[in-house]
Amino acid sequence: MVKKIKIYNNFKIASFHKNSIILIGNFDGLHIGHQKLFKAAKKYKINKIKLGVITFDPIPKMFFNKKNYNYRLSNLNQKIKLFKKYDVDFIINKKFDLKFSKVKAYSFIKNILVNKIKPKYIFVSDNFRFGYKREGDVFLLKRFQEKFNYKLIKPETLLKKTKIISSTLIRKLLSNGKLNLANKYLGRNWTVEGIVKKGRKIGKKIGFPTCNIDLGNYVIAKPGVYAVKVYLPKKRKYLKGIANLGYRPTFNQKRILLEVNIFNFYRNLYNKKLIIEFIKFIREEKKFKGVDQLKKQIKYDVNFTKKLKI
Repeated sequence: MVKKIKIYNNFKIASFHKNSIILIGNFDGLHIGHQKLFKAAKKYKINKIKLGVITFDPIPKMFFNKKNYNYRLSNLNQKIKLFKKYDVDFIINKKFDLKFSKVKAYSFIKNILVNKIKPKYIFVSDNFRFGYKREGDVFLLKRFQEKFNYKLIKPETLLKKTKIISSTLIRKLLSNGKLNLANKYLGRNWTVEGIVKKGRKIGKKIGFPTCNIDLGNYVIAKPGVYAVKVYLPKKRKYLKGIANLGYRPTFNQKRILLEVNIFNFYRNLYNKKLIIEFIKFIREEKKFKGVDQLKKQIKYDVNFTKKLKI
């Protein structure tokens, strides 16, 4: 039986969700650093105590810098699926807007956390900041724990070869084409969900039909060709494929586009949601002299990818 998670859009939560374990953060990607935090919190889940998450939408950095549109490692739907793995009972998905951005750090602790949530335990990462102009931090939370009768728990930062594992680091790895390392730090393969849109049908014309996926506000990985797994709606079994993420310089495309060629698959998938799992970075995107040269390269890429064990 799949566990149901209660999702709140504000801080007015049910009484049976108060006096709980609360984790606070964006948890974008829910990488292995986040996972360490959730595993630690789960150990406190005894005597029917509930486990809840406070997260924000949009991510504050996206709110303050509109140029950060393509920023997310995961969308809300993906985060909820990942939360389920760590036995989360409820989520407070707070809309991050101008009014909320001006809430002072002390007011957030006293008027929101204490008066409305009444947490028994609070879990945050080392670099957690909150409140107006990011004035609040773990030290402020710790300072008021006795006064407000909660216990702050801050596990040690997860390091790999002296690097702090963070969503920022993983975004950088993806943009540099270091997919293997990004996937290692995510603890799974980087995955995007998107709706198949109608395109210019160039792929079909040259013998390699593709699904054009709307990337939404996902982070842009390094433009190039990738080996992928594709999951169709309500299907658990994946299909192998190849994806081109880029601007199609041979055809002077101006907008970033994710095109996926599913091997030996010919059904119409327009307006369907697909899940694309990025397995291996094959090569960088490049401009070809003409269509024939492009077709030759795609044929080579497809044959190479079909031989991979994914």
